Amino acid sequence: MVKRRVRRIVGREVVERIDGIAEETAVALVYNGEPHAVMMATPLDLEDFALGFSLSEGIIADAAELLDVQTIALEQGVQLSLRIPPQRHEALMQRPRGLEGRSGCGVCGTRHIADVLRAPRHAAAGFVVEPVALRRALGELREQQPLNALTGAVHAAAWATPDGAIQLLREDVGRHNALDKLIGALAREHRQASHGFAVLTSRASYEMVLKSASAGIALVVAISAPTSLAIDLADEAGITLVGFARDDRCTVYTRPARVHSAAVNVVKPEPSR
Repeated sequence: MVKRRVRRIVGREVVERIDGIAEETAVALVYNGEPHAVMMATPLDLEDFALGFSLSEGIIADAAELLDVQTIALEQGVQLSLRIPPQRHEALMQRPRGLEGRSGCGVCGTRHIADVLRAPRHAAAGFVVEPVALRRALGELREQQPLNALTGAVHAAAWATPDGAIQLLREDVGRHNALDKLIGALAREHRQASHGFAVLTSRASYEMVLKSASAGIALVVAISAPTSLAIDLADEAGITLVGFARDDRCTVYTRPARVHSAAVNVVKPEPSR
C-alpha cells in the first residue's frame, strides 16, 4: 500500500486527507534467463505468485520443479527470476507469451487458442458442504482483507475448509494474480487443495476455473456471476461452480451434489415451448 494526498468532496464539504492506495507495479517473470510475461500486480507475496503462476499455467507440474526464485527490484517494477528444469523450459519456449498481462487479465499474451483452451485436470470427488459453511466463509472473507479494507481496490482469493473456516487468503489488484498467489501458498504449505474450497471476490471467468482445476480445487465459490465458458469448463472438470454467493443465497451452476440443500419446496421451471 502507498499513501497519496487526495481531496474528497461530499456535498458542499471539501476535505483534504491522506488515503491508502493499492499499489500496482509491473512484475516480470523470467524463466531460466528468458523473459516470459509481464504482469501488473500488487508487489506482495511474490514468491507465492511465482509458484502459483507457474503451476496454474502448466509451466511446471509440481512445486518441487520451481528450483529457485530471485526477486530483483527494478527502477520501474520487479523481476522474478525463476529457475526450472531444462525440459520444462524447453517446453515453455514452444508457447511463448509476447504481450504484457494487465491486472485484470489472466491470459493476455498467450499466442495460441490451444494454449488457453487446454484440457482441465479433473477434480476429485471431494466433499459436501452445508450452506452455513458458505455463509461462514463469505463472512470471514470480508473480515480478512486488510489491504482492501484500507484501499477498496483489490481482489481476494481464499481457501476454506469444508466447515467454511478460511485458512489462507491472498490479495492483489488482479483477481487472477490473487488466485495464483493462493495456489502458490497452498503448494508452499503442502496443503491438499482438494480438501477445501476456493472463495473469490470476483466473477468466475473461464481462466479462474481453469486455474482452480489445475490446483485440484473441486468447489469454487464466487460472489459474482460466472461466464458460459466457465460453466462449461467447470462441468467438464467435475468442479462445483457457485456464483452470486452473498449472505444466505447463492446459485449453483454445476455439480450441485457438493452443496447440501434441505429445501422444503423446489420450484422447477416450465418446459420451454
